[in-house]
Amino acid sequence: MPDVHDLITDLAEEGAGLDALVADLTADGWATETSAPGWTISHQVSHLAWTDAWALRALRDPEGFEAAGRAAFAKLDNIVDEGAEAGARRPHGEVLADWRAGRAELAVELAKADPGTKMPWFGPPMKPISMATARIMETWAHGEDVADALGVVRAPTARLRHIAHLGFRTVPFAFMANRLPAPEAALRVELTSPDGELWAWGPEDAENRITGPALDFCLRVTQRRHPADLALTAVGPVAVAWLPIAQVFAGPPGEGRAATGA
Repeated sequence: MPDVHDLITDLAEEGAGLDALVADLTADGWATETSAPGWTISHQVSHLAWTDAWALRALRDPEGFEAAGRAAFAKLDNIVDEGAEAGARRPHGEVLADWRAGRAELAVELAKADPGTKMPWFGPPMKPISMATARIMETWAHGEDVADALGVVRAPTARLRHIAHLGFRTVPFAFMANRLPAPEAALRVELTSPDGELWAWGPEDAENRITGPALDFCLRVTQRRHPADLALTAVGPVAVAWLPIAQVFAGPPGEGRAATGA
């Protein structure tokens, strides 16, 4: 289990990488459509800033977060899309400044939070270490959307391990989100890291197995690629059933991306 301070460092590096992609874009560049339907680069960064702001509220004022969250959900059918749209209507310089300030504040709050305290969230409550991991996952995933829109291929890093770990931990959630019974059989995940190392989760003798590159696994659990476009192998009924519905983020089942056949 990584230390929360190590996670905060990795979160800062992930944010800096995406920041470098968007910092010098013109207004037209921020208006570039991404692979998420209806979302431009401005929507992507606005969403990250919006989520960081909610995370700060959860850390600083848990009761206020729960009250505000209930009120927001009561008014909006899709609070996530509305938050991204509201941000995208603003000048891109303001969006970038807010995201930079928010992620810096969040790093400070996560570092000083009681490691054992669970903060409220839109899904299950989370400890600071889980929140930091989730923020790495979202920053990377939305960064992939931005990179794809700009035609940039980002080199995978060891930070993918955090996302892969979260992907493995959320296997039962994916079944629940799709109104399917949670699997009783164990699952083994074996991934090849960007450096060629083996990352593994689950019992070695499990009959249900997922194997392949860590990058492909992370693209799948964040629903950035269709399984048909990835070099992942699923063996066993649980693995075969889970791969198409894999979902590491909170909320209802995502539609995912269509296969490209590439």
